Order: sequence, then structure tokens, then C-alpha cells
Amino acid sequence: MATGFGDMSSLLKQAQEMQRRMQDATRALGERILEGSSGGGVVKAYVNGNQELQAVKIQKAAVDPNDVDTLEDLVTAAVRQAMQAAKELRDKEMHKVTGGLNLPGMGF
Repeated sequence: MATGFGDMSSLLKQAQEMQRRMQDATRALGERILEGSSGGGVVKAYVNGNQELQAVKIQKAAVDPNDVDTLEDLVTAAVRQAMQAAKELRDKEMHKVTGGLNLPGMGF
């Protein structure tokens, strides 16, 4: 008479393996840097694959003390672009790990 514990053990092992692979993918994503830019490249934002802002670079030509609003807009646009690239990369990498399963509470 089968108790089903073998199936549960196998399922638990699979879940643990997926968790390990997700941790590995998250670690690897943290090492990938994506760039967003605006204003023809005068403002650049760098975000890692975990969607964490790493740096913002602004060329002096973009700095006009009389027009701070434009600089703010350029920074916002560059950060958004970098964050979108990071999100797309993260989604792609996590899809590889999960096989396309939508796992609630996993943050992607």
C-alpha cells in the first residue's frame, strides 16, 4: 500500500532545488549591470539585475543651474529605462528557473 510519502519527498526535493536555483539566479543578477540613458547619453543610470540603482552619471553639459527641472526629467528617464531593462532581464532569468510557473510571493 503506497502512502504517498515518496511523492512528497520527491516534490520537496524539487522545491528545494528550484529555491537553490532561484538564489543562484538572484546572486548572478546582482552582478549584472544594465544601463539607461537620456538626453542623447548626457545622463546615464546603472542598475543591477535585481533592480537596485548602482550609479547615476551626469555630463557637465547637462547641468544648467537655471534649468534644474530638465535635469531632473533626464535623470528620471534614465533610471526608468535602466529599471525596465533590469526587470526584463530578471523576468527572463527567473522564467528559466521556474519554467514559466507563476509562483505567488516570489516578487517577480
